[in-house]
Amino acid sequence: MSLARAIATVGGYTMISRVTGFVRDVLIAAIVGAGPVADAFFVAFQIPNFFRRLTGEGALTVAFVPLFAGTLESDGRKAALAFAGQVQAVLLTVLLAFLLVAEIAMPWVMLVLAPGFADEPERFDLAVELTRITFPYLPLISMVALWGGILNSLEKFWAMAAAPILLNLILIITLVTAVDRLETPGHALAWGVAAAGLAQALFLALACRRSGAFPPLRWPRLTPQVKRLLTLMAPAALGAGVVQVNQFIGILLASLLPAGAISYLYFADRVVQLPLGVVGVAIGTVVLPLLSRQVRGGREAEARDTQNRALEMALLLTVPAAAALAVIAEPVTAVLFERGRFTAEASAATAAAMAAFAAGLPAFVLIKVFQPGFFARQDTATPVKVAVAAVIANLAFNLALLPLFAHVGIALSTTLAAWLNAGTLAWLLHKRGHFDPDDRLIRRAPRIVLAAGGMALAVWAVSRVFESWLQADSVAGIIGLVGLVVLGLMVYGTACVVLGAARPAELRAAFRRGGTREIP
Repeated sequence: MSLARAIATVGGYTMISRVTGFVRDVLIAAIVGAGPVADAFFVAFQIPNFFRRLTGEGALTVAFVPLFAGTLESDGRKAALAFAGQVQAVLLTVLLAFLLVAEIAMPWVMLVLAPGFADEPERFDLAVELTRITFPYLPLISMVALWGGILNSLEKFWAMAAAPILLNLILIITLVTAVDRLETPGHALAWGVAAAGLAQALFLALACRRSGAFPPLRWPRLTPQVKRLLTLMAPAALGAGVVQVNQFIGILLASLLPAGAISYLYFADRVVQLPLGVVGVAIGTVVLPLLSRQVRGGREAEARDTQNRALEMALLLTVPAAAALAVIAEPVTAVLFERGRFTAEASAATAAAMAAFAAGLPAFVLIKVFQPGFFARQDTATPVKVAVAAVIANLAFNLALLPLFAHVGIALSTTLAAWLNAGTLAWLLHKRGHFDPDDRLIRRAPRIVLAAGGMALAVWAVSRVFESWLQADSVAGIIGLVGLVVLGLMVYGTACVVLGAARPAELRAAFRRGGTREIP
């Protein structure tokens, strides 16, 4: 499968996931609003997600996939699956033990991760209760990450990309059917998260079994390969999860602000997650196993070309998205969320955060483009050093910006730290000879920026003219927003062709061209 086709496969399923996620978030905004219950649920949802990204999906993926793909390349499928079985046994044992400790210690965990809740006992107790319900999601979704890494290494990308759709569908069903049957809407959502984790785990397990790739069941044992994996996972936990670390620092600081701040940041981030998920996650998912196999096979020229094409595609798709979200954040927020308990004041606060997050969107994606260049070479130490610098910078930015801009300062700090992270990773890869921008990338990057700027200007001008159409909770608003998106795509596509930022014939060829050999 070619790089472009693989990215399109992952991106397509991720697009469906993000669309269903929007439906879920619109319902949450309307039914739960942006108050204490919403804040408590979002913390309860983010805490297991944070640990999952830090030690499960993030660290596990970047450490496991290069080792699994390398074994696959050199020793074949049977040896690779035997290694996966060893990892599966140890991972499950550790996660179950961690789950037990976390359930018991949850009040103390909450004091550390959301200290601002301690001043409001009702919100604190609710957050503890909801987090205890959602926390089993962590071991379940971490197993999903392991099985998804196996399938991705075998170039079967669809199952892992489709799994998050189940989470959204289950939460939508929960919001529609169970909200009035439990103590609070937050309780219904928390139980929905736990059920979704089980559904996703069963789905990936069946996908692995159907592909003949389910790891053999074994007793946990620290073999040399597993020890090597754990050695790589330790620094990778921060190196791969620095964006999540910075976002979680934001949640911690937002808990110190008046009620609603966490919700504003959550809804703003959810909109930015659409292009980030469709592009960034897709590119990172595809590039890591491909680079790992190219590096293991000694095909360095191919690896450098893969890095360049991934970067070009990332810029082509994320720069216009960032520009558009920055200039039409207000109508986007109003049309998507402003209804029910989600007030005009909450909409304006969310839009301001969204514009700040949008400025960092290309950086968030570039991190996912550059990190595989290190992880594929089993270097997890360098990204962790960069990550530490970015986390420290994020804290410094927050100390400077939080008093001035409240929750918007948190979003700006995350954005600035992401650009620092992405720029440092690119410089280090270039310094080591693993990344050299080729003539095509150097020629097209500024043209992409120019085309995106023209598109943003056009979309902004039209949104001002038809501002009265883009009202909350109206059919005209939805039609108007869709019209803006279509207009932006047309203007940007035309500008790219005219300026030479992209050539349709090359894109068609990229989707046809095969990029890998048959896997043993």
